[in-house]
Amino acid sequence: MRKIRVLAAKPGLDGHDRGVKVIAAALRDAGMEVIYTGLRQTPEQIVATALQEDVDVIALSILSGAHDYLFPEVMKLIKQKGMDNVLVLGGGVIPEEDIPALKAAGIAEVFGPGTNTHKIVEFIKANVKSRD
Repeated sequence: MRKIRVLAAKPGLDGHDRGVKVIAAALRDAGMEVIYTGLRQTPEQIVATALQEDVDVIALSILSGAHDYLFPEVMKLIKQKGMDNVLVLGGGVIPEEDIPALKAAGIAEVFGPGTNTHKIVEFIKANVKSRD
């Protein structure tokens, strides 16, 4: 059986990546293949990497407050590329009142600081679309 492939990405100018590294390690420990793009990625770079790496999941992490622009931009590019089977998650410091708009844009779930990594693993396993 093919492992779930996850792209962990930090869009924008945010220079804080401790949280995404913790998530990446937890997903790897749960048996997933994780690719981390590093800091300061554009939505175009993230989607190009996701396409090249044939990922099942994109996990976006942000602290800067630009989530309301950058996350929908990633979703727009994913739709343009026809990557409809890719599950996209958001995480980081995101105000509760911003979450409905992110979900309306196509972000499947948003996980805030302090979320148990087991919860994220289980969400991915329950919602990723199998390609086997």
